[in-house]
Amino acid sequence: MTLNDLFGEPEGPPRPAGERPLADRLRPKTLAEVVGQPHLVGPDGALSRMLERGALSSLILWGPPGVGKTTIARLLAEAAGLRFEQLSAVFSGVADLKRAFDAARASPRGTLLFVDEIHRFNRAQQDGFLPVVEDGTVVLVGATTENPSFALNGALLSRCQVLVLRRLDEEALDLLIQRAEAEAGRPLPLDAAARPILRAMADGDGRYLLNMAEQLLALPAGAPPLDVAALSALLARRAALYDRDREEHYNLISALHKSMRGSDPDAALYWFARMVGGGEDPRYIARRLTRFAAEDVGLADPGALPFALAAWETYERLGSPEGELALAELVLRLATADKSNSAYRAWGAARRLAAETGSLMPPAHILNAPTRMMKDLGYGGGYSYDHDAEEAFSGQDYWPDGMVPARLYTPTERGREAAIGEKLAHLARLRATRGAARGEMGTVAPARKPRT
Repeated sequence: MTLNDLFGEPEGPPRPAGERPLADRLRPKTLAEVVGQPHLVGPDGALSRMLERGALSSLILWGPPGVGKTTIARLLAEAAGLRFEQLSAVFSGVADLKRAFDAARASPRGTLLFVDEIHRFNRAQQDGFLPVVEDGTVVLVGATTENPSFALNGALLSRCQVLVLRRLDEEALDLLIQRAEAEAGRPLPLDAAARPILRAMADGDGRYLLNMAEQLLALPAGAPPLDVAALSALLARRAALYDRDREEHYNLISALHKSMRGSDPDAALYWFARMVGGGEDPRYIARRLTRFAAEDVGLADPGALPFALAAWETYERLGSPEGELALAELVLRLATADKSNSAYRAWGAARRLAAETGSLMPPAHILNAPTRMMKDLGYGGGYSYDHDAEEAFSGQDYWPDGMVPARLYTPTERGREAAIGEKLAHLARLRATRGAARGEMGTVAPARKPRT
């Protein structure tokens, strides 16, 4: 089902240009007029080169709303001399796809089939594109706001080139404002401070910006310019893009995690605010922060983990928004803490080693012997009680018989772990000396050299 089928063509002559929305009146007439995407439609852009070669392939246009995906698809069809047909995955099914394919086969011209929100088609519907794309019945151009790697079938992706559209930057948004003012024949009624705020309110969405500009141009001519407060009272800021169960969710938690790992408290706090402002459950963030304390801070700052649990509990007791301050403090604590993933790496190495070595028994001298038979078998024989040894360290071998001891944990030289490393190096020297005195076989992996 096409959009025209769904909503119908307007009866009679088209409405005057003044009655059409500003965003529609300012829709680019050529690819060169598209703003904010020079990597695609500029002189050396990917689409420009395709058209020059006369080799327009099937495409997936991936980008946020309001950056020109539909416009580019329509202009591509015109530039390539193709018939343009549009479907919406929100309203269409397999029968609509079949009708579109049949119309393409019957057309004397090639067809560019534009599918908006293509990620909303299920796997079977996406598979329906494969034969017509392969045999050239249509040039498919799909538009999506979702990561194609997750939202589209691998088979379809392998037959299409994915092009990424960028959110519009300030230069592109300002150019749209200038076009709106030229079309209206007068400037927007904004003072100098309010103009950049209008761009910020659009959040990279050109369509949203033009819709706001249209509201401003509807104000009486000659009215005094709006300041920042008046602009904010008149217009609503565009809601930030954030899906709690989609790619943006994972993008932002990754940004938060890596900002803390990179010891940038300001960037970390920014990403935390973005997630909270987008509606993320603070409990999810608290869980990830606690994981970070154990995984990325570790024993370099052992106080980070109890601090994380305390911040989490504070949020649970206070709720939002008061409890979010405790999580913000935790973000700052973790971002500024000494970092070590040595415990994380040691735990992974231990699990791999345990899986490789199977069911080796502990050495007999560290086993309890509650029965006479077990004593007769040597259980507990020769065990040295560490508290009775010099420096409370016996230096005995605690690995399975016949297994060479492995070095799993190597502390860093940061924070608290520096002292741990020095202690382990000292104990390794004692173990080697006392083990040799007892005539023990087996070796220990070389100790980490202490700091000087």
